[in-house]
Amino acid sequence: MDISETPFLTSAAPVPIDRPFTTGWARAQGVDPRRLRAWVRAGLLVVPIHGVMHAAQLCDSLDLRLACLRLVVPEDAVVTDRTAAWLHGASMVLEPHAHRRVPRVDMFLLPGSRLRRAVVRSGQRELFASEIEELGGVRVTTPLRTICDLGMKLPRKQAFAAMCAMLKVADFTRDDIRRQADDRFKGHRWVRQLRVLIPLCDPRFESPGECILALIWLETPGLPPFEPQWRVDGPDGFFYLDLAVPGLRYAAEYDGEEFHGPDQRAADLARRSWLTETDGWHFGIFVAGDVAGTGQTASERLIRDIADARRTFAARRRVVT
Repeated sequence: MDISETPFLTSAAPVPIDRPFTTGWARAQGVDPRRLRAWVRAGLLVVPIHGVMHAAQLCDSLDLRLACLRLVVPEDAVVTDRTAAWLHGASMVLEPHAHRRVPRVDMFLLPGSRLRRAVVRSGQRELFASEIEELGGVRVTTPLRTICDLGMKLPRKQAFAAMCAMLKVADFTRDDIRRQADDRFKGHRWVRQLRVLIPLCDPRFESPGECILALIWLETPGLPPFEPQWRVDGPDGFFYLDLAVPGLRYAAEYDGEEFHGPDQRAADLARRSWLTETDGWHFGIFVAGDVAGTGQTASERLIRDIADARRTFAARRRVVT
């Protein structure tokens, strides 16, 4: 099949185009692995979790995610952690650079069992019956249990980003999480991390990088409070600034490579230039390297940016009034 002749795979392809399938199944049908890799590179196939593929034209949905997981999750397993959050609809919980590296499935088996399979991360975990629900034949930790696990088991910055993502699809409140931390998980390892992160979480953040930049801001002494996703008017409608201090006309924006690549740079520059010229905004642009490690680079830049925004505020306002 010549991939240049069609925008998507068709029924002529030697793989299903109406449902997900495993790479093992494809190999058993005699499909050349090199062809599968070429189709993935071309965007014709999507690999949502390790070992599972589906045609790119299939719309993401709970049913599709369940179909993917049923191919690799045993009946006696419980889906947990990042994979549970993904199943609950919080796509932002995937690992850093997940758009370039296929995430493995997080699950656990009953005590005494251990799953050894390349496509999963498995182990044992104490779960109450009330902390497990069934979705389309797949057992998964409830959203409340999932956000607690993410807050305790992931590295701190990733935990914060994952918790913020879960709040977007939450059927619980911060007080519910706090009660779990104080009662259910009292004395558990890393519960202190969970307690510290709870009041800082905000569902308005739009990317993991933005979450991490916000966490660095919140923990840098001497900085004013910010508003996430601050709406501003533009020449052709409105758009949102990642982290804004409206009173200073300052905004810190995180340009992640997944959503702010070369194709988007011109549009980003245009909207920021327009806001600078017409409304006196001052911008700090941050990328992955700025928030990496301890985040000291971003912290020091934020301090300098805010000081500069204070010094130049009066002049910037005079220009646009």
